[in-house]
Amino acid sequence: MGSTQSIPTVGETDPATQNYAADYTGSMGTPTTEQGRPDVEGVSVGQLIGEVTKDLSTLMRQELELAKVEVKAEAKKAGQGAGMFGAAGFAGYMVLMFLSIALWWALSHLVGHSWSALIVAVLWGIVGAIAFVMGKKKFQQVNPKPERTVETLQQVPGALKPN
Repeated sequence: MGSTQSIPTVGETDPATQNYAADYTGSMGTPTTEQGRPDVEGVSVGQLIGEVTKDLSTLMRQELELAKVEVKAEAKKAGQGAGMFGAAGFAGYMVLMFLSIALWWALSHLVGHSWSALIVAVLWGIVGAIAFVMGKKKFQQVNPKPERTVETLQQVPGALKPN
């Protein structure tokens, strides 16, 4: 009854193909009869409760380890995606910079260098003001309280009470 179990470590295998139930090498529970029912003859209630507690503890540790492995894998993918967005943002910035310079030069043939630079700057000021107003509206719509989580957490105590 007292053998140890093997809990996989982070990075050991691919979380998508890992079978955590198969990694459990401890006692696989109460022996069964020929009919497949638990053989609890001569086993005390304390031993049964101890075994259930041990099994629940093992299950919780395995679930926690699985969650860690999955979160780490997803965080790695998210980090790579964020890096790519950063590179795309920088490339977009460079495109806008060179397009602005091209517009400045094109307008300079019509109204002179100083006025064309001012026109391009005013255009970017308008774009920035519109983006600011839109961003402010979006932030005003943000509700920092996770409503659904609060609602479901309020239901937990009632679910644990015996009927």
